[in-house]
Amino acid sequence: MKKTKIDHYTDKEALEFHNSNKSGKIEIVSSKPMTTKRDLALAYSPGVAAPVKEIAKNPEAAYDYTTKGNLVAVISNGSAILGLGNLGALASKPVMEGKAVLFKRFADIDAIDLEIESSNSEEIINSIVNFSKSFGGINLEDIAAPDCFIIEKKLKEKLDIPVFHDDQHGTAIITTAALINALDICKKSIKKIKVVINGAGASAIACSDLFMSNGVPKENITMIDRKGVIYKGRDNLNHWKSSHAIKTKSRTLNEAIKGSDVFLGLSAKGILTKKMVKSMAKNPIIFACANPDPEITPEEVNEVRNDAIVATGRSDYPNQVNNLLGFPYIFRGALDVRAKTINEEMKVAAANAIAELAREDVPDEVAAAMGGGERPKYGKEYIIPSTFDPRLISVIPVAVAKAAIKSGVARKKIDNFEFYKEKLKQRLDPSVTILQGINNQIKKTQKKVVFADGEDENTLKAAIAFKNSELGIPILVGKKEKIKERLKEIGLSENFNIEIVNSTDSKKREKYKNFLFKKLHRSQGLLERDCDRLIRNDRVIWSSCMVSCNDADAMVTGNTRRYAQSLEKITKVVEPRPGEIMFGLNMVVNKGKTVFIGDTSVHEYPTSNELAEIAISAARVVRLFGFDPKIAFLSHSTFGQPLTSRTKHIRDAVEILQDKKVDFQFDGDMQPDVALSEEYKELYPFSGIVGNANILIMPGQHSAAISYKIMKSLGGAKVIGPLLIGLGQAIEIAPLRSSTSDILNLASVAAYSAGVIDYLKKN
Repeated sequence: MKKTKIDHYTDKEALEFHNSNKSGKIEIVSSKPMTTKRDLALAYSPGVAAPVKEIAKNPEAAYDYTTKGNLVAVISNGSAILGLGNLGALASKPVMEGKAVLFKRFADIDAIDLEIESSNSEEIINSIVNFSKSFGGINLEDIAAPDCFIIEKKLKEKLDIPVFHDDQHGTAIITTAALINALDICKKSIKKIKVVINGAGASAIACSDLFMSNGVPKENITMIDRKGVIYKGRDNLNHWKSSHAIKTKSRTLNEAIKGSDVFLGLSAKGILTKKMVKSMAKNPIIFACANPDPEITPEEVNEVRNDAIVATGRSDYPNQVNNLLGFPYIFRGALDVRAKTINEEMKVAAANAIAELAREDVPDEVAAAMGGGERPKYGKEYIIPSTFDPRLISVIPVAVAKAAIKSGVARKKIDNFEFYKEKLKQRLDPSVTILQGINNQIKKTQKKVVFADGEDENTLKAAIAFKNSELGIPILVGKKEKIKERLKEIGLSENFNIEIVNSTDSKKREKYKNFLFKKLHRSQGLLERDCDRLIRNDRVIWSSCMVSCNDADAMVTGNTRRYAQSLEKITKVVEPRPGEIMFGLNMVVNKGKTVFIGDTSVHEYPTSNELAEIAISAARVVRLFGFDPKIAFLSHSTFGQPLTSRTKHIRDAVEILQDKKVDFQFDGDMQPDVALSEEYKELYPFSGIVGNANILIMPGQHSAAISYKIMKSLGGAKVIGPLLIGLGQAIEIAPLRSSTSDILNLASVAAYSAGVIDYLKKN
């Protein structure tokens, strides 16, 4: 069983992450315009009175006129935080904020964390009941047993919205999905297997219940706590444990495990021994889910059995049992049909949907997003999908919604599930998996990336993060003394082992001088001493030579000087890629949509031919990121209205592409609202673009740069780039004063480009 690399972070990095920009991980953003007096009048007084009266007449109208239908409360009292124990309500807030972020990131659900300072279950129940009307669902988290059972049960009785304790049911659903597929691979019947569950907490009991709901006979499940087997007649069992007691002669794990088909561990490191594994039945299924260290490692299992299927809770082994596969999508389906509860039927449907997805062929874009080496294929090391599989959003909610409707707990019906599927896909923009896919890929190739501005604080942090995340091998350019000084200032000097290079390396300096002289002596009339001076005095020139002379694979620079200055230095050393035009392309992500904008950095006023070539290259690059290119040539006009000289210029570019018979959708001239809105596009049924454009070719560099910077500054968009397209080496230029994250992203893109692009010829 092959281990995969996992990211490593220091406590300091984690703290800086939570404190950077705005403190915490979530914010509230208005979904309606709030710019004019009229907007305010509609949003509040007197306009707000209209929905108030409608809701007073019909409470169900709250789903139509408020956020209730897409709002989940993430609730904890901090009594069982991760593996840290009872640290109090306030200490649980970072975890609950994180849960809220996951709801949004994976299922486009708005979530608010609420931490309740109480250890009294009745007090917690009453608090939740009193504010429950504001929410479409309740997610309970990190609440210690047995209070978690009591709280969830009472809330389900009192409320008519979904209540879900993820520690219980999330684990149960994913584990059940894994069990279904493991049994399928082993050719074993769920009705005949013998199951041993080590652990008797909330998650273990929930797993046992769902196993039984899927067909495992109760008498075939042996549950074990710290005192041994839970058997009928044992003293001092609480209500929840006693309901899982069975008639058995076994009293210890060692006795119970003999001849068993399945082991589920939700307990502690090292509980399951190799000797115990040897005693299990043929083709044993071992789910060792203790965190952070499993009851037994897959390597230890493999030492004594070659017929076992193993899953853990860890991301560095195959078959990770991760609740993230479940809760966002389960709530998505429940909310979309306005379910009154999340019942057993819905949980069973979710488990089976997850299991079925793992059996499907994995398409290219999904394989890229998932990473981890070879394409995943249904089998012993792939029994449950990856958490980064973008198909989850269109599979699990559908199954849950159907089950809710069929079991009678849905307030709202869905008539067209194919249409619903498409709407679900639109909620999760493909761009959210792009960087994950890139990072997964470059972890395998371990490219050498030069960080040219090594003395800059943000660049230095980015290089350290690049190394710590095992994305590749960073190389810093700068003076060692200054870099070490800067490291002390930012508190990252411990265990620092990144290579630092500069012009004091006489051997490399001589090599780069000769390379540069050979390249520039005729074209620019430079002497050897001129080239030597450039090498010694300019870190961008030095770094560009490193890449050109194969001492590094890729490079990132730009944070300490203007883009044009960096580009001018780089192009002294590196020429455009053969047969391609050089231009800047920005990826802009905003409100679930991703668009690419070009040319943002090179051509002030591209000719018609250049616009066409930019479009062709942009389409190629965007495909590398997993998108189907749809290109709009933007203008102040739409299809010639009004017709100006610049409009004709753009229309000529469209005609050039038509003559070339390219294999992607394109059209123009058009205004941005027509390119990005299906509503406006209805006015132009003859348009060559079906749906919304995702590549916007601007008439000039000025309009392109202005557009993306306005979106970033005012619209809150996430911007990656400009990506430097068409250069003869994998080099990216960060805009002046880029953040650590921006530089890190560009370094990843550069490393990725170095692996997928043949810089000697056109792809």
